[in-house]
Amino acid sequence: MKPSIDLALTAADRALRTLFAKPQAGRACPTVAAEATNLSTQDKALSGALMRVNHVGEVCAQALYAAQALGTRDPVLREHFLQASREEGDHLAWTKDRLDELGARPSLLNPLWYAGAFGLGLIAGRFGDRVSLGFVVETERQVEAHLASHLERLPEGDHESRAIVAQMKDDEAQHARAAEDAGALRLPAPVKALMRSAAKVMTSTAHYI
Repeated sequence: MKPSIDLALTAADRALRTLFAKPQAGRACPTVAAEATNLSTQDKALSGALMRVNHVGEVCAQALYAAQALGTRDPVLREHFLQASREEGDHLAWTKDRLDELGARPSLLNPLWYAGAFGLGLIAGRFGDRVSLGFVVETERQVEAHLASHLERLPEGDHESRAIVAQMKDDEAQHARAAEDAGALRLPAPVKALMRSAAKVMTSTAHYI
């Protein structure tokens, strides 16, 4: 019983830290050798909105991995989820810092996004470790595509945001490959479509709220 209590307390602590504490990155924020960013008011607002969406994605990633670590009985897989969570924690810190630099705020609905992602992670874990890993693969593939679209939409002169998003995109692809190597089960097409629809609602809302 004690290990289960410890895991639950760890999950609760992670939720509070994600939502209310200043995130700390273990890696330096990506940069590019270019002229300093000088954005117009319109471009700054666009970058802020896109980075708010990306920050929401990282809030959800923390929730998802925390739930899956809580749900698995395999200690090796639990550490896999926790390691991925730590790497996603870098993304959380980078996007939050960039929001501050742009004078933009995080989504007001972050507690809701966190709760929803945590619930989905628990549900995925109920179907077994291979399904849970399959959920990770599909989530990361969709996030990777989403970040690629942001690289097309971000102002060309926003070197800082573009560097962050490019590194995040590479990391998400690596997380998907790691989950596949760990034995992920391919999810059926209707489940993938439902996940895309849910993500569309979240990203469309977080762009403004």
